[in-house]
Amino acid sequence: MTLDKYLVKHFLPVFIIALSMFVTLVLLIDLFVNLVNYLNNDASFQQIMRTSYYYLPKSISYAIPVSLLFAVAFTLGDLYARNELTSIISAGIPFWRLSVPLMIIGMIMSVFSFFFEDRVVIPTLKIKNDLTRELKRQVSADNSSNVVLRTNDGRRIYAVDYFDYQNQTLNGVDIIDLDEDKNFLSRIRTQVAIWSGTHWTFSNPVIYRQENKFITVNTYPQTEEYNAEPELFRRKAVDPADLPASDAKLLIEDLKIIGLPYTEALADYYHRFSFPVTSFIVVILSISMGGRFRKNILLMSLLTSLVTAVVYYVTDMITMMMSRLGYIPPVVGAWFPVVLFIPVGAMLVRYSKT
Repeated sequence: MTLDKYLVKHFLPVFIIALSMFVTLVLLIDLFVNLVNYLNNDASFQQIMRTSYYYLPKSISYAIPVSLLFAVAFTLGDLYARNELTSIISAGIPFWRLSVPLMIIGMIMSVFSFFFEDRVVIPTLKIKNDLTRELKRQVSADNSSNVVLRTNDGRRIYAVDYFDYQNQTLNGVDIIDLDEDKNFLSRIRTQVAIWSGTHWTFSNPVIYRQENKFITVNTYPQTEEYNAEPELFRRKAVDPADLPASDAKLLIEDLKIIGLPYTEALADYYHRFSFPVTSFIVVILSISMGGRFRKNILLMSLLTSLVTAVVYYVTDMITMMMSRLGYIPPVVGAWFPVVLFIPVGAMLVRYSKT
């Protein structure tokens, strides 16, 4: 217990300093990437600082895994350089037992990262992105793309590729009608729908209707039944990344019901749960290499931290890209790096030099 307290006491200051350093670095990168556009559009200092303020939670989210990896490697390397690690091992304490407090910290930070991302990062990042687009004059308050709208108590679903508010037109329209039990009744497909003032008029609409066990296809006559106000389609484009996990799941269910592509959204949803495990993975990897350096501890710990983080993040990026494109199942793309690197890290800890 005393040794655990000593290790944690040695670790925490390094972690806090590393976290502050990496958070500052992420904030500066984002600031310099957008600074020229901000200044060209006469953004004030207060407006620029406000975007950085709302980007702070996301910066913390990015910085936590790398900071953990660096802090663990530096802490163990420092103990090794001062021969304290050698003394501990010589006293009969296994290296894995010494590492238990750090592993527990990694688990705690993984759980924290999930809830922090879901409750804090997502809403603040959405505000930050809106402010950035506004300062860069990229905001379109009226037009929307990839709109999904539910009316009639959820029994009518509009799926629109693009809504042109100025011309009051919908482009690439699918309208799904369901019965009271949410079973499929019909689907109307039209390339263009124009607002007449009271209802939508369709251009060469085709209707797919359920009759017994078969789907029949017919042209659909004009009707005043479809009268969802154009205002409802403004800013209705939904990005799963802007939603908490519970809402993102409902969005995926809606996409499945109306027959729209949902693979990318499903992959991102699974990634919500797998990516926070990164904190635990980097702790294991860092433990396996933390006692390997007796000289240039700061430099070597930082170097190995960055190299290890890059390998993991590149693997995660590749598998996520493949899952979004449909080459592998979404759950595999999200969880494969976790399933791969935890055993690798455990093996490295088992055979680490002591």
